[in-house]
Amino acid sequence: MKLIYKTQKIRLLAAFISLLAIAACKDNLPEPMDTSANVTVLNSIKIINTGANGDVVLNGIVDEDAKTVSFPRIDTLTKDPITGVYNLKIEAQVSNGAVLEKEFYPITFEQGESEKIVVAKVMNSPRFREYLLKLRLKVPVYGADFDTYATYDFSNNPLGQPTYSAFGGTLTRGSGFDGQHVLVIQRLTVSTQSPHLLSVDELKNGVINKIMLNTTGITGGTYAVNMGAQVNGHTYIANLSSNAPTNPVKIYHWTNPNVAPQLIASIDISGLAGAGIRHGDNFSASLDDQGNGFFFFGDNAGAKILRFNVANYTTVTNPTVFGMPLTGAGAWSSYNRIGNTSEYLFTGHPIQLVLANDGGAAIYTTSKMTTLAKGTSFPLTSSDVRIVNFNGERYLITVTAPIGTGSFANLRVYNITKGKTVKDALANLENLPAISPIFDYPLMGPTVNAAAAAQTGFYVKKDGLGKDEKLMLYAASTDGGFAFFEFGKKVATD
Repeated sequence: MKLIYKTQKIRLLAAFISLLAIAACKDNLPEPMDTSANVTVLNSIKIINTGANGDVVLNGIVDEDAKTVSFPRIDTLTKDPITGVYNLKIEAQVSNGAVLEKEFYPITFEQGESEKIVVAKVMNSPRFREYLLKLRLKVPVYGADFDTYATYDFSNNPLGQPTYSAFGGTLTRGSGFDGQHVLVIQRLTVSTQSPHLLSVDELKNGVINKIMLNTTGITGGTYAVNMGAQVNGHTYIANLSSNAPTNPVKIYHWTNPNVAPQLIASIDISGLAGAGIRHGDNFSASLDDQGNGFFFFGDNAGAKILRFNVANYTTVTNPTVFGMPLTGAGAWSSYNRIGNTSEYLFTGHPIQLVLANDGGAAIYTTSKMTTLAKGTSFPLTSSDVRIVNFNGERYLITVTAPIGTGSFANLRVYNITKGKTVKDALANLENLPAISPIFDYPLMGPTVNAAAAAQTGFYVKKDGLGKDEKLMLYAASTDGGFAFFEFGKKVATD
């Protein structure tokens, strides 16, 4: 027993000596960051001199995890009318002993710019901590709200409904969209072919009801139907002509799916010098709201464009041949008019995007597109590129073609509002440090597709006053299915 008692006593004495040692050394031990004399935490922050009279205070919301600060929008009258500088005065509550690096932050917004991020430092030598101040001007907001939208997905993306069956087996190379209907074209024989329409309103409710097109009188070609377009309630389908130059290029037209189509073009191109052979792998209908404009076909060799004048939707005349703005476009090129202007966007899977006129002369050729189909690049595989204007902003829309290992068919949207002209806008896009889409949605499907035709489409819904109300975007890809989306206008929340 005595041995046990002594042992316990010795242990207690050792523990007591250890506590004394710890207490004696306390001042020399490192302390947690939160109780150190050099803490650099931003507790609260505000801008105290906004508004016309410099007396409006804006309180910031600090996100310590993200190291960001959000403020209400800044009145544009805060700006110095002579210098154009917003000389923002900051007051902040910070850790004891710390200070904000500076009190005034002179900020300049470039023309068309309404948001800026500024770095603020909380200093407590030798430490400092950076916070990102998110500054926004109180200006009217424009464009579409790409954060809140409705998705109607009939693609291979598992988040949507099952892939629309007609797109399987590479049978559907062509489709179209006009906000009211989706056009689906299966390249089957005349006896079994089944081009049809799908009501957008029904699809929104998950209802698939095929509106079959009357195909009476459709004949000729490697495939009697292959590509098409849906334009303002008008349905167009073109055949795929054969490799023989005497095989005519045919275009059919419907306004009533129950009635046999009009054959509005049957062109023997053997007399057109340099027209090439096999047309109908692609078809671009660039018409205005009166049905005037052009039809474009790129030949299968990717060298020549066959153009037809169109009047009042159905009068097709003046077949013309010219060289592509950039050769090597492959079988699936596109030639899309920009609004009602005289400028067009031309592209194909393996080539750069080109801004051109209606005769094939290049106005601007992009140079920074890459072979990557994902990431922050502007992909070389971008297909059926279009420009749409909505609620004061300008967007470039495209579907990437799944023609490389690891790539998919993605609908991508880029904001190209900045720039007086489209040429300026494309140059500005290419000059960005990272070219990132503001909307990116995968249709999935096979990652290597030898018949990677893809289509885009859009529709702008107007309100009772004729102002933009809703933006609808459409994307389709062979074996990938289709999807469309509805976006509302961007709305200021503060």
